[in-house]
This record gives sequence, structure tokens and C-alpha cells, in this order.
Amino acid sequence: MSGTDTLSLTASAARAPAPAEPWFASLWGGGIAAGLAWLGAALLTSRWDDVNEWTYTDRLAGIEAAVGAVLIALGLIGPILSGRFDRLRAAGAWLVALGLGLAGWEAVTAKLMWLPPPFFVPPQGLLESYLDDWPRLIECAAHSVALLGTGFVFGAVSGFLFGVAIGWSRQAAYWGHPVLRLIGPLPPTAWLPVAFFLFPSSWSASVFLIALATGIPVAILTWSGVASVPSSYYDVARTLGANARFLVWRVAVPAALPHVFVGLFMGLTSAFVVLVVAEMMGVKAGLGWYLQWAQGWAAYGNMYAALLVMALVCSSLVTLLFRVRNRLLSWQKGLVRW
Repeated sequence: MSGTDTLSLTASAARAPAPAEPWFASLWGGGIAAGLAWLGAALLTSRWDDVNEWTYTDRLAGIEAAVGAVLIALGLIGPILSGRFDRLRAAGAWLVALGLGLAGWEAVTAKLMWLPPPFFVPPQGLLESYLDDWPRLIECAAHSVALLGTGFVFGAVSGFLFGVAIGWSRQAAYWGHPVLRLIGPLPPTAWLPVAFFLFPSSWSASVFLIALATGIPVAILTWSGVASVPSSYYDVARTLGANARFLVWRVAVPAALPHVFVGLFMGLTSAFVVLVVAEMMGVKAGLGWYLQWAQGWAAYGNMYAALLVMALVCSSLVTLLFRVRNRLLSWQKGLVRW
């Protein structure tokens, strides 16, 4: 193909109109479709009799109808207020899927009992757990967040300082590498007997285990980030008169921050797993304790409610960590895409 043909094809492609936005992806279409899906779920919940009596069936139908009405209203007024409901447009397909999924969940549990109780509960059973036991759930969630936050901060700070030390100092690396290679591959939960023996309370033992789960990946990734900084960065800084402290904290650490945040993400996931196990073993409150309590009483609705709260807490913490990373690494937006 000649250069002239290539230029003509490029020009014709530029003149071609942009593909029309699918009706479903538009704010109007997505809002209307999602609202109809939720109204259909409300109709199914209210008009189809339950096999067993559930206390909150009517309330669930009312909530579904209200959500459907709000989505339809947003779909109608959204084009008038363009730009303010971009997130709603992006979530349109998910809102439709949630409405249809809720209707399907209701059908196979409360209406047809293809998934029989007590191991499976309908949506109104989950709603009952939240409405009847919300004080205990809030208390347990707050306890878990406090425990996780304490252990995560200790582990992140310790792992970061240890990683900087072994990444910068050869002497620290000589003593630190064998320790990381010995402890790093071991799952933190393997230290449960040792932690509960060495520490005076289950709280302090749980903090230690969470800190260990967080600190190992943070230390390894920080060490990797500091060790991989190009030597040319140090040469330029030394030429400008930088001392050793400046090289560490103003050159090595900022360049290693992307690796540090990868370690923090990995550490947060590991810490959350250890949190649940530790709370099942000894503490008197927390989401892990709540799960064990619900299983002991065969209150599977409460168990599913706690699992959903747990997922929301973990997702919120990861989102918060992403925002901190985006703010601290805003200077890399032209180099790294996320």
C-alpha cells in the first residue's frame, strides 16, 4: 500500500462519524432498564407467595420498589443534568444485573426452595439479620477495623524501615536476607501457637500476627524497589552535593514508592485473612468472632450478613489505599497507567 493510500484511509476514518452509543449504555437507557429490573424484583417478591413465612418479605419488596423508582427517575432527569451522573451511567449494567440477580436469588430460595434453609437464606433473611442484629454487627466491624488498623500500621512501618535498610546497606542486607528467606515463605497463621504463648492477651497476639502478615511483603517489595533504583540517580544527586541521608530519603525512597504500594496491597490482603483467623481463635468481638458465633448457632443468615460486611470493609480499605497511592504518586501519572 502506497503512502497516498494510507493517508486517504486515515482521512476517511477521521471523517467517519463516531459509532452511536448503545441504548443500554446511555444514562437514560441504563437508568430505565435498571429501574425496571428492580421493579420486577419487587413484583416477584410481593406477588409470589413464600414457601415458608419470612418476616421481612413486604419490607424487602418495598425497598426494591423504591430503588427501582429512584433509578427510573434518575434515568429520566439524567440527560438534563448531563455530567453529574456519569458514575450511574457506568454502573448501569451492574444495576440491571443486581436487580435480576436479586429476583433470581428470591426465586430459588424463598419461592421454590431449590436452595433449602437453613444453609441458604433468601434476601429477606439477610435483611432480617441486618435489621435485627445491626448493633452487634457494627460493634464487631468497628472492633475488626481497630484491630486490623493497629496491626497493619505496625507491620507497614516495620516492614518499610526493614526493607529500606536491607535495600540500602550491605551490612543490613547480610543479616536481613536470611531472616526474610526463613520467615517469608511461612504463612503467618503458622505462628498462632507461638503468638498466643508469648503475648499476654489475644489482642496483642492478633496485632503481632497481622503486623507479621503485613510486614513481610512490604519489606520484600521495599527492598526490591530500593535495590532497583538506577545508579545514575545517585550520581546526579552526589554531583549536586547530596549526603547519604538525602540519597536514602529523597532519592531511593521516592523512586521505590511504586514497589512499596504493591507490598502494602499484598500486606493488606494477607492481614485481612489473618484477622479473621485470629478473631476466631481468641478475641471476644470482631467479624471473625461473629462468623464463628453464627456458625455455632446455625444462624446462616447472620453469617452471610457478616461476610458481606467483611467484603465491604476490605473493599473500602483497598479503595482508600488506592487514593493515597494516587495522591502520593501523582507525578508518575504520565509514566504509569492505572
